[in-house]
Amino acid sequence: MPTAPDTAPGTGDGAAQTPGLRRLNAADPATAESLLLACCGSRRWARRVAEHRPYGDTDALLAAGDEAAYDLTPADLAEALSAEPRDAAALRVLAGAGETARTALRAALSVHEERFGHGFVLHLDPSHPEEWLDLTLTALRTRLLMDPETEREHAAEQLRRLARARLEHLVAGTAVPGPARHVDTPAARRTASHPDVPGRVPN
Repeated sequence: MPTAPDTAPGTGDGAAQTPGLRRLNAADPATAESLLLACCGSRRWARRVAEHRPYGDTDALLAAGDEAAYDLTPADLAEALSAEPRDAAALRVLAGAGETARTALRAALSVHEERFGHGFVLHLDPSHPEEWLDLTLTALRTRLLMDPETEREHAAEQLRRLARARLEHLVAGTAVPGPARHVDTPAARRTASHPDVPGRVPN
């Protein structure tokens, strides 16, 4: 008689599942959402990705994350931006920058937040660290010329890429370099009530 498969229906080949993915698949809903909020600060995004478990392999998880990211509402996007570490992309390059570059970077970041009402987000991987400063300054200068709606679209795409990279860290079992928790701030609550106003990243 044929033997029963080692994996449950819908979970794919067990060999294709990393320990991190198995942990996510097996987690209770609250724990799964907490793990996913470290990848993207939108609670709706995390809940949606958690609800589609189990995932047979990493590609299936990444596809679900992308799909949920494409469906973010303005309120979801504002919530996710509020949860991001303040100017996280820029902070990665400051340590190796000269004083002139530091001054230019800080000035551009300040103008960006004043103009658009949220911190600057940029996915720098897989570029080389030596390129990060130039890439960040170039992206800042380009996006400062955009209207608010176009900038919001660019921020949403950068968040999608960041979430995808963080999901890869999650399933690999390495530290997720993203929001450690949902940030419940007055700004985040305000943007949930007024979805057309992007939230500020907390200090």
